[in-house]
Amino acid sequence: MQLIKKQNNYIKSLLVSQSVTLFGTGLVFPFYILFIKEAGANFTEFGIAYALFSLSSALVHKLIGQWSDKFGRKVFLLINSFGTAILFLLFPIASELWHVYVLQIVLGVFGAMHKTSEKAIVADFTDGKERGKIIGKYHGWIAIFSALAVIIGSYISDLFKLSVIFYIGSIILFVSGILVIFLKENISFIK
Repeated sequence: MQLIKKQNNYIKSLLVSQSVTLFGTGLVFPFYILFIKEAGANFTEFGIAYALFSLSSALVHKLIGQWSDKFGRKVFLLINSFGTAILFLLFPIASELWHVYVLQIVLGVFGAMHKTSEKAIVADFTDGKERGKIIGKYHGWIAIFSALAVIIGSYISDLFKLSVIFYIGSIILFVSGILVIFLKENISFIK
C-alpha cells in the first residue's frame, strides 16, 4: 500500500509539472502559423520551418534516450522548460526567416528532450501491472491542460498582439522548470 501511495505521489508531481509545461507550449504552438504569416512568410516557408523542427527532433531522440538513461530524465525536462522559455522570448524579435529556421531547429531538439524524457520517466514511475491505466490517466489530464491552453491562447491572441502569447508562454515554461526542479527522480520503489 505504501508503495502505491509513493508511486501516485511521483506521478502527481510529474503531472503537475508537465501540465504546466504543456500549457505554456499549448498557448503558442496552435497560433504559430499565424505568427509566421504575420511575419510575411508563406505556407511553404512555414512548412519548411515545421519540417526543421520535426527533423531536428527526429535526429536526436535516440541520443536523448541514451543520455536520459545515463544522466537521468529530469535534467532534460529542465533543459526543455528553461530552454523553450528563452526561445519563446526570441521568436517575437526574429526579423529574418532564417532566424525562425534556427529557432525551430533548437526547439525541435528541446521537444525531443521533453517527449523522450517525459515518456521514460512516466514508465519509470509505473510498474507493469497497471502501467497502461496510469499512463492513460496521466495523458488524459495532460490533454485537458493542452486544450485549455489553446482556448486561453485564442482569447489572448484576440485581445493582444500575437507576440504576447510567446511572452506568457515563456513565463509559464519558466514556472514549469521551477516545478521540475522539485520533481523527485528516485525510482527505487519500483525495483
